[in-house]
Amino acid sequence: MPEEARLVVVNTTPIIALSLIGELDLLRRLYGQVLAPPSVEAEVRAGGRGRSGRSELQEASWLRIVSLQDPRRADLLADLDRGEAEVIALAQELNADLVVIDERLARLHAKRLGLTLTGTLGVLLKAKQLGHVQAVAPLIDRLRQGGIHLSDVVVAEVLALADER
Repeated sequence: MPEEARLVVVNTTPIIALSLIGELDLLRRLYGQVLAPPSVEAEVRAGGRGRSGRSELQEASWLRIVSLQDPRRADLLADLDRGEAEVIALAQELNADLVVIDERLARLHAKRLGLTLTGTLGVLLKAKQLGHVQAVAPLIDRLRQGGIHLSDVVVAEVLALADER
């Protein structure tokens, strides 16, 4: 059952990565309704037909696209790509409870701004803890086989937390 009344904003990479392994719906099962800014939708769609995330995004009625009230807020994060900047700006505008973002520089900005973070692997770990998936290791293997770059150090940490050393 999703966490009650949590406001969650997601970036492009987690959508694509979770779609790649057939687990995008974990976001709905863990958090209920999830939000993304229009630039994230555009980035996912730009991947082209047949690419991970595109059709999954269209079918995910629980993933709402929400525009920034003040798009200039994202302009202040000029060293990030537009999707990352809009995710952080939207999370700030809405006082989001959680931001799902993987990119290192974006995570640094989000932390500096006091936002609570998780990433694709954090979603998988929480899904295991709540019984939505049996094991994290095979999902991580599938992510890597699909071309998702994951730090060995981070993977080892997640596997330890999942008790899958």
